[in-house]
Amino acid sequence: MSWHPQYRSSKFRHVFGKPASKENCYDSVPITRSVHDNHFCAVNPHFIAVVTECAGGGAFLVIPLNQTGKLDPHYPKVCGHRGNVLDIKWNPFDDFQIASCSEDATIKIWDIPKQLLARNLTAYSKELVCHSRRVGLVEWHPTAANILFSAGYDYKVMIWNLDTKESVISSPVRTITCHQDVILSMSFNTNGSLLATACKDRKIRILDPRLGTVLQEASYKGHRANKVLFLGNMKKLLSTGTSRWNNRQMALWDQENLSVPLTEEDLDGSSGVLFPFYDSDTNMLYLVGKGDGNIRYYEVGTDKPYLSYLTEYRSYNPQKGIGVMPKRGLDVSSCEIFRFYKLITTKSLIEPVSMIVPRRSESYQEDIYPPTAGAQASLSAQEWLSGMNREPVLVSLRPGSQLLSPRPLPPERPLSNSSAPASTLSRDPTEKLAADDGRRPSSMPEGKAPWWATEHRLEEKKSWLTNGFDIFECPPPKTENELLQMFYRQQEEIRRLRELVTQREVQTKQLELEIKNLRIGLGQF
Repeated sequence: MSWHPQYRSSKFRHVFGKPASKENCYDSVPITRSVHDNHFCAVNPHFIAVVTECAGGGAFLVIPLNQTGKLDPHYPKVCGHRGNVLDIKWNPFDDFQIASCSEDATIKIWDIPKQLLARNLTAYSKELVCHSRRVGLVEWHPTAANILFSAGYDYKVMIWNLDTKESVISSPVRTITCHQDVILSMSFNTNGSLLATACKDRKIRILDPRLGTVLQEASYKGHRANKVLFLGNMKKLLSTGTSRWNNRQMALWDQENLSVPLTEEDLDGSSGVLFPFYDSDTNMLYLVGKGDGNIRYYEVGTDKPYLSYLTEYRSYNPQKGIGVMPKRGLDVSSCEIFRFYKLITTKSLIEPVSMIVPRRSESYQEDIYPPTAGAQASLSAQEWLSGMNREPVLVSLRPGSQLLSPRPLPPERPLSNSSAPASTLSRDPTEKLAADDGRRPSSMPEGKAPWWATEHRLEEKKSWLTNGFDIFECPPPKTENELLQMFYRQQEEIRRLRELVTQREVQTKQLELEIKNLRIGLGQF
């Protein structure tokens, strides 16, 4: 009989949750009173969107991330649905585009202006109309641009191609009709080639989304799943739900065999839905309960016991919904590895909670920030629909770093017309956003400008950016902690610039030596 130590060696054993101070929260936000089991909140590095109450239809708020404090009661809304908004999701490759679905059986795509909203936004860019009943879920494809999935109460999952000029799309590219009841949850694997769903008929299914066929199906009677989640590239799924004794429970499944779960764990006797979140960079799993004040977190391993409990963040304020910041929007100077946005309806408050690894060093921590998925699609919509799969394009979170790639990518983003002129390529919104972000070097042609001028402009643009944010657009620090964080960022930027100057001096000396050698060679002739 082998002995397993009670305590494991882990760099994330002492991760703790740090709630934001009152001035860094979003106060007086009219959070929706809907009883639907969804997040009701979506976050990206520029905005936080939250479903709100609205008379005569559905609406949601889009608040700039740095606009904390008390919200104006007349703050403009994004409204255009005739029924309550049930789900909202930001486009992972365009921080200014968001999808919403509603009880009016439609999905709408909105383009959010970069400047602050002066009045209610009612003009949507696209409307997707095909569901016969209300639409409860929307999900963007993780690697392909302009591919959106929706799940409705008509028991159908529809796949939409938004790469079209039509403002109203009435026919999806694929309709999946294998479900016998309401779909409660959808999740993609890392490259988006598989889709997992949890259904009200108590079954978990793994589907091929392009063919619409069921590859695996779990009909285990001892676990009623509400939410399901792919665990990155570990070939495992995690589901949360209830046991036959109505205890809240989580179960871990082998992706290749859904007949019996690998492990089950009863958590408590509460009735709120458990929302699972997985960080594939750190292999950490977070469980957030609707109506709870706490957030449990675990470390996921490849061997038994698979799930190792770390600890939990506790709070007296129960959350109705939750939002999660993408990794590229985290504060790496404070060793932040995850950030939640709790919707607290009892106080009309949105409270950020940062999960932090305690470290004394002020330098960038390479071991807790491996390359992560960036804001660039690795496939076009047509490429994915034709059967191609590709892993996400990776970026480093190190301040001032450049784009990484898991495999060689074409020099230009694939488009339907490969012979399009340079002016057409430069109008692509995703490419434009990337140039604004400074998160990857642009691959667009620069006309007839000399190569050294282009390189100088790129370096000059990079020098303005710290961890992907424009230092001239950052608001002034409000607290001592923010002042310290800004100081640490500036120190890191100074170190990077010194390294750049040293490299330039070495290159200059090499060029001087080459010129000297050329002169000597010419003198001999």
